[in-house]
Amino acid sequence: MTIDASRGAEAPPELVQLLTPEGERVEHPDYDIDLTPEEVRSLYRDLALVRRVDLEAVALQRQGELGIWASLLGQEAAQIGSGRALTDSDMAFPTYREHGVAWCRDVDPVKLLGLFRGVNHGGWDPKEHNFHLYTIVIGSQTLHAVGYAMGIQRDDASAATIVYFGDGATSQGDVNESFIWASVFNAPIVFFCQNNQWAISEPLEKQTRIPLYRRASGFGFPGIRVDGNDVFACLAVTRKALEAARTGQGPTLIEAFTYRMGAHTTTDDPTRYRVASELEAWKLKDPIERVKSYLFKNELADQAFFDSVEAEADQLGADLRRRCLAMPDPRPLDMFDHVYSEPHALIDQERAQFASYLEGFEK
Repeated sequence: MTIDASRGAEAPPELVQLLTPEGERVEHPDYDIDLTPEEVRSLYRDLALVRRVDLEAVALQRQGELGIWASLLGQEAAQIGSGRALTDSDMAFPTYREHGVAWCRDVDPVKLLGLFRGVNHGGWDPKEHNFHLYTIVIGSQTLHAVGYAMGIQRDDASAATIVYFGDGATSQGDVNESFIWASVFNAPIVFFCQNNQWAISEPLEKQTRIPLYRRASGFGFPGIRVDGNDVFACLAVTRKALEAARTGQGPTLIEAFTYRMGAHTTTDDPTRYRVASELEAWKLKDPIERVKSYLFKNELADQAFFDSVEAEADQLGADLRRRCLAMPDPRPLDMFDHVYSEPHALIDQERAQFASYLEGFEK
């Protein structure tokens, strides 16, 4: 097998980009955004802090404190840009990697760690944050999201739904079925595909013969490809798509063209299937460094600002580690809680049987 070391490193010509890898601002006729200096600094802070959450979680897993972790390294701009485009009324449906979107929805990062530590089933209230629980089954959340969007439509509410999935999920039947339902019922939903080039060890060319965003046209709604390492472009494109959904214009597919800098999860070894030169090529497109360069070049931030963000990141990492290690193990019978919203006879019976079984052990 031969691997093209530059595969995906060159920007496709149809890519929406507002901030180049060198930190230069560019214009786009259909997608533009006017950000204040404070808003740009806030986006940089989001990107930096979310990366620190991710790096701390990887370290915790390597030290045996988490069972597994799915890193977002390299995909911060796609998640922060799209996450900051959401209003309080919009609903987000994640996979298991949307730690940046969770940050934007004010989900305490330690609750994400609890899921991967095995001490809770999610730990946050989806209704409180308008951020659904993580979904491990590939692509199934797209059907949940379309159903929720159709509910919004029937409630005549001014809101939209966004659902996240990867390039590999586009090969799943659930995703394609969700495209059909969303199109036929003109559901207020944005499909946000983070194309990070690899579905575990399978490259993009094993998923499609055409750019993923062009699949939308076959289902009857628009698709757009955005530079997934450009937080400005991701914000502008997602904001416009969500507004279209809220105003009755139906679904949009956004393909965020990005790259998974780390392993698929901490159980994966990407050196077995991709070459180092490909990774090095994508490091030059780092989503955080381009915002930092933009801030410096335009004198919108000084070294003191970057030092303060780094200090905040260090404090956040230390706090996460402390609170993660302090999380108590659940009691065995806790597994029966929150299975259903109301009492359930079968669950009650199973709880009683398991309690009786546990009582049989010597104490």
